[in-house]
Amino acid sequence: MRVSSAMFPNMLVEELGTLSQKLQQLQTESSTGQRIRDPEDDPSAVQRVLNMQSQSSELQQYQSNIATLQGTAEAAGSAASALQQIASKISDIATSAGGTASQDDLDAYATEVSQLISEAVSIANTQYNGNYLFGGTLSGQAPFEANTDSDGQITSVDYKGNTSTASVEIAQGVTLSVVPPGANTSGSGPGGLITDTRTGADFFAHMISLRDDLLSGNVQAITNTDLPALEADEQNQILYSTNINVAEERLSTAADAAKTQQTSLTSLISNDADADLAQTITKLSQAQYAYQAAIETGGKILQQSLLDYL
Repeated sequence: MRVSSAMFPNMLVEELGTLSQKLQQLQTESSTGQRIRDPEDDPSAVQRVLNMQSQSSELQQYQSNIATLQGTAEAAGSAASALQQIASKISDIATSAGGTASQDDLDAYATEVSQLISEAVSIANTQYNGNYLFGGTLSGQAPFEANTDSDGQITSVDYKGNTSTASVEIAQGVTLSVVPPGANTSGSGPGGLITDTRTGADFFAHMISLRDDLLSGNVQAITNTDLPALEADEQNQILYSTNINVAEERLSTAADAAKTQQTSLTSLISNDADADLAQTITKLSQAQYAYQAAIETGGKILQQSLLDYL
């Protein structure tokens, strides 16, 4: 096809426009480090990036859930451990009291047990991030309420929580509950920390019974009834702590898996969206050279055409 002198300026403008657009794109890539700015730059890559970004957001939420559960489990584990220490002290008192003849000694033991009961109620009402740990899903109120006599002695402790547990998603289709309720007398479901009919645990009632038997000097009841009951409480708390430890291990595994997946996704997104800086700079230099050459060549041709016309 013959190109007339009248067509050349239009072709030059069109070519310069194309080169200018390419030059601008490469300059943007080199300054931002991003290969894709608009969907039309690479539609298939854009779709892949959007899908991976959605997965990445889910993983970030899982990691947040896991971190929250880890903090909750740690606080619950510490509280359970503190209750185990109290249970151990109480058992030691019951053992010692079984061989003690003096009522003064028994009264002193009773005073210590009363103090430990109050301490245990406080621990059982432990809060984490403003929520009570051991009330099941009724986390907005203290799960254990102590009833006292006119002398301020705790005579009974009522459970105000429920036996439901909150489950949180830690991976796609995987949920976990880390803190069982404080009491469960239903005979099924998660075990209770303080009271559980399946294990014979009723920690507050057993401590109160021991204190009353100490005050009355009923050494036989202390040895034959209170001590075995308190040992059952201690074993129940050990089982409870073991379940929390298992949950913590699962959380640690889930956290590692989510972190690995997040790193992999970040790399894949970078492969699709990020520009190869060395390659981009090379292309930018070539585009700048081509643009400059087009301007110079076009200028010479237009100048020659004008001289021919004159």
